[in-house]
Amino acid sequence: MSISVKVNGRQRQSDAEADTPLLYVLRNDLELNGAKFGCGMAQCGACTVHVDGNAVRSCVTPASAVAGKEVTTIEGIGSADKLHPLQRAFIEEQAAQCGYCSAGMIMSAKALLDRNPLPTPDQVREALAGNLCRCGTHTRIVRAVLRAAREMA
Repeated sequence: MSISVKVNGRQRQSDAEADTPLLYVLRNDLELNGAKFGCGMAQCGACTVHVDGNAVRSCVTPASAVAGKEVTTIEGIGSADKLHPLQRAFIEEQAAQCGYCSAGMIMSAKALLDRNPLPTPDQVREALAGNLCRCGTHTRIVRAVLRAAREMA
């Protein structure tokens, strides 16, 4: 079966089965490795991407569920040459140690800032509550999101 999905503004094809998790299509078929496999149960947030602007856990989203929708991954919001303000703030605030959670954290934070450009620290913590950082840099991550919000305002 062939699945057609628009990812980061480009129409892409995959021969994955309809029930294949979107995460596997992104990583294995489309070679977009920003989203990570963490738990496989939508509990850690490492696999977070946007589908039509909403943060979703790609490890439990069937590829068939995104047909006709716009998928945005961390690769689609910035690059090494042109960082998104959230990416830059994560670097400046040293919000990542191992970096495994960073893409999911940034994608969840972007969904928040798209809805609420100037969140409070509590709103940031609430928006990121479903994303786990095993290194314990949560305080730096909140600072990075608030910094990016100020810069983007």
